[in-house]
Amino acid sequence: MAQRRTLVTGGAGFIGSHLVDALLSRGHSVIVLDDFSTGRRAHLAQHDGNPNLVVVEADIRDESVTSPWFRGVQDVFHLACRNVRLSLRQPTLVHEVNATGTFNVLKAAAAAHVERFLYCSSSEVNGTADLVPMPEEYHYKPETIYGASKLVGEYYTQVFQRAGWLATVIARPHNNYGPREHYEGITGEVIPRFILWGLADQPLMIYGDGRQTRDFTYVTETAQYLVRLAECPQAVGQTFNICRGQEVSILELAQQISNLLERETPLIHLPGRPSDVRRLIGDPTKLRQTLGDAPRVDISQGLRRTLEWFRRHIPPTPEVLASLLPENWQATVPEPWLPDGGHCSPRI
Repeated sequence: MAQRRTLVTGGAGFIGSHLVDALLSRGHSVIVLDDFSTGRRAHLAQHDGNPNLVVVEADIRDESVTSPWFRGVQDVFHLACRNVRLSLRQPTLVHEVNATGTFNVLKAAAAAHVERFLYCSSSEVNGTADLVPMPEEYHYKPETIYGASKLVGEYYTQVFQRAGWLATVIARPHNNYGPREHYEGITGEVIPRFILWGLADQPLMIYGDGRQTRDFTYVTETAQYLVRLAECPQAVGQTFNICRGQEVSILELAQQISNLLERETPLIHLPGRPSDVRRLIGDPTKLRQTLGDAPRVDISQGLRRTLEWFRRHIPPTPEVLASLLPENWQATVPEPWLPDGGHCSPRI
């Protein structure tokens, strides 16, 4: 079989770099487009010298730079975006990258006659669940500009499919965690922050009461399902949750990490995070029906693997601990039009 030429936007990021691993292991020739605002070259360092990988520093808002890289590509995986916390203080930037940037990528893929386009969306398009588990056709109530902009990307992707301009698949990964997960500054996520605080014998900081829930999915499984969905003819034109279907509260998460560290780690409760999703659990039924299975790594197994990776690769030095900003969404300057300087009313 001829080698497939594949382009990944955001391929130096957390999920993106694991996707690049999976694609290269399947024999793809891969082009990574990343602006390195949050992606890291170190995430791809294991492939240094691999002639099947080309890494390009580029911003998806700049069509003149990015569009030529789509020529001769069969598959596009679009993961490039700005994150949920940034959208609390810099919503215009998040809109421009996540919504307009996605439109730019879709246009470039259509012009290049790409065979398959996979848009990586987010469970944040659903907002707080009042029906659980949440199926793909669940109503949309995004809490943030991030969630709304990812939903805009879904709608644009659907239009390109219906118009016959591209063969598309939409995937909604749920709360990924694992090796290479962001821990620092505004990009920092709850699991690596808990792990690093715990390794340093520091208290774990929790927003609100800690009873908010997530459906945590191990990142290497997500990467494999992204590839499998793009390869599956029955997936074209459809949307899929990529999730475990296991609801875990933040308090439970803290307890599991304490158990793995074999110590009782104290907790500090901070005010609730603004626009935080209160409850989230996905339904993997459609994924299972289409591909025959769904993510299997449960939270205890995945946390053990993640803890061991951080122990080996990210020691909790003073510099690392200083980067774990507790209220990390405040680490950027708010746009001047935002009421009260971007201070939304937090959930309890």
